[in-house]
Amino acid sequence: MANFTNFAPYNRSNITLLSPVKTQKYLSLLLVCSALFAFRMDKPAYRIFDKDGNACSYEQLLEAAQQADIVLFGEQHNNPICHWLQVELTQDLAQAKGKNLMLGAEMFETDNQLLINEYVQKTITAKQLEDEGKMWSNFKTDYKPLLDIAQQQGLAVVATNIPRRYASLVSKKGLKALEQLDQEAKQYIAPLPIAVDFSLPCYANMIQMMSGGHGGDMSPENFAAAQAVKDATMAHFILKNWTVGKTLIHYNGAYHSDNFESIVWYLKKQNPQLNILTISSVEQKQLESLMPENQNLASFILVIPQSMTKSY
Repeated sequence: MANFTNFAPYNRSNITLLSPVKTQKYLSLLLVCSALFAFRMDKPAYRIFDKDGNACSYEQLLEAAQQADIVLFGEQHNNPICHWLQVELTQDLAQAKGKNLMLGAEMFETDNQLLINEYVQKTITAKQLEDEGKMWSNFKTDYKPLLDIAQQQGLAVVATNIPRRYASLVSKKGLKALEQLDQEAKQYIAPLPIAVDFSLPCYANMIQMMSGGHGGDMSPENFAAAQAVKDATMAHFILKNWTVGKTLIHYNGAYHSDNFESIVWYLKKQNPQLNILTISSVEQKQLESLMPENQNLASFILVIPQSMTKSY
């Protein structure tokens, strides 16, 4: 039988009550700890932050994208979360804006515009598009779903990137080599001559990297110029097809729009009044906060676990 001889009886005078202020502090601390614990247990596939490192919701991103003239979605080409969110964002923008939404992509070269149009208009099949166009190896899984949204919703899709043979020409012989092209070829490129500011970090860093012996016999300046003609051509065809009142969402590698440079620089050079929203995609070991080196990359930063599987 239990011994209750030393049992202290309940006595209200023994209870210490916390003040309302201290109670609120303890509750707040408990909520923060609970949130962090739940976050770690949930293993989220991504988080979104603004350029200053403040956590954002997908709804905030969507609302901002609806107000933008141009949305540049900077992806990691082999990251499935990027491609999934591109589909989700495009579907939601299509629902909100209807025919006032347009699509554009680095992955489609300007001399393939007719093929893109014919697929969206259901004139040709996806296999014909792949056989006759220069589709990327991950087209079927990562970019065809975007074209299918355009096909279903009747949305225009713009092929924006310079044909790769001309970018290769610049990397070997420099910008002046483009002047020797036929007039028919020049229609697939931004108007010549193309100005390049090699002092922009996006190009200066490339020159520095190539100067360190990573470029072989290729001129570092020509390598950066080849990147610049891609940016200039993408910006040109975005603006050539965009009209006031519409939103054009453009899919490109993050480097083509990070730090509000590259495509953004060329867009602003032609139309300083544009409302441009950029999205960058980065990988981090932890998702609780945005690492300092990833701040100010874009209007919104999509953070994905480093352990995320790759699509190729």
